Amino acid sequence: MKDWAWWIKGMLDERYQKATKVRLVMDNLNTHRLASLYEAFKPQEARRLAERIEVHYTPKHGSWLNMAEIELSAHSGQCLDRRIPTMDTMQQHVAAWENDRNNRQSKINWHFTNADARIKLKHLYPKL
Repeated sequence: MKDWAWWIKGMLDERYQKATKVRLVMDNLNTHRLASLYEAFKPQEARRLAERIEVHYTPKHGSWLNMAEIELSAHSGQCLDRRIPTMDTMQQHVAAWENDRNNRQSKINWHFTNADARIKLKHLYPKL
C-alpha cells in the first residue's frame, strides 16, 4: 500500500506537477485505493493527493485492461519502435498510426473459448 502511495505522490508531484486532475485507469488490486494514501501520509497530505486523482477501475472480471495492453503493445512495436526526433513528429506518427488502426477497424481475436473456460474455471461451475 505504501509503495503504491509513494508512487502516486511521485507521479503527481514530479511528472504531472502542473496538472490539476490526473485520471488513472487501474485494476482492482486491493492496494490501489485512495485509502493507501492515508496509510502512508499525514491526513492533509493524503487529501491533497487524493483530490488531484480521478480513478477509473477496470472491470473485475473483464478483458478491458488486456485489450488496452494489447493495443499499447501494437502501438509501441509499430509506431514507437524507433527514435523520433521531435514531439511534433511523434504526434504526427501517432495520429497516422491511430487513423490507420481505426480505418482498418483492427480487432482482437480472442482464443479463450467457453469450452476452455469450463475446463480452466471448472471450480466455479456447480457440481451436478
